[in-house]
Amino acid sequence: MGPTAVGKTAAAVRLAQRLNTKIISADSRQCYRELNIGVAKPSKEELGAVEHFFIDSHSIHEEVNASVYEQLALGWASEIFRESDTAVMVGGTGLYIKAFTDGLDDIPAVDAAIRERIQQQYEEGGIGWLQEEVRKYDPEYAASGEMLNPQRMMRALEVRLFTGVSILAFRRREPRVRPFEVRKIGIELPKEVLHRRINERVDKMMEAGLAEEVRGLLPYRSHNALQTVGYRELFSWLDGKCSLESAVADIKNNTRHYAKRQLTWFRRDLSVKWVGPEDDFFVS
Repeated sequence: MGPTAVGKTAAAVRLAQRLNTKIISADSRQCYRELNIGVAKPSKEELGAVEHFFIDSHSIHEEVNASVYEQLALGWASEIFRESDTAVMVGGTGLYIKAFTDGLDDIPAVDAAIRERIQQQYEEGGIGWLQEEVRKYDPEYAASGEMLNPQRMMRALEVRLFTGVSILAFRRREPRVRPFEVRKIGIELPKEVLHRRINERVDKMMEAGLAEEVRGLLPYRSHNALQTVGYRELFSWLDGKCSLESAVADIKNNTRHYAKRQLTWFRRDLSVKWVGPEDDFFVS
């Protein structure tokens, strides 16, 4: 686990090769077939070197969330364990990792009308409207720091309006006991190095055709899968709200903020062993 652009994928591939096992991705965007450049999927060489699960496994038209991921990942792990004593999970979506290792509480199904109303109002009012609604109805969630992710804010708001309690209340219980041991490795870099790598990655994405990828996704811009850094900013450019140069600068800035939030989440877990991306952290 670790922030975006830190080198998780390459490190996981090396580890999986050494352990002669397979990889389960824990990235909430790389599972979508329609998203490629902007989500920094593993390269063809990396996918050829080690079999990966949860890469290109879904369409943006399908609903994928932490609960869905928990069941899928447990199934993939069982499949891997039939052939190997170990499995490697890699990703930066902390909630998905937590769902797999500790389990999630069962959140009641939300009335579809509430979800549709929030989605429509978000499309009309934007992220500013959504942030104000979350602060008003679920200040506890607003204080958690996840206030730049529209998908999670909409989920928090719909749960609060439907159940009357914060979504955080469903995350407070003892972890489920899993039939396997979990060892957590965090990948980190000095902040200035990580920021440089983020900026370089965004430049490479633009050179690889990210703008055209986003242009082709315009008809689906309201889908939850596309409410993410790298896509939102370029939608604004295509809407004529900013220059391309400004949009690229926003992607870099927002990605740096996202990396900071990822680190804040992961550092709460004191069981994580922190290493550099090139360190030998072989798990025996």
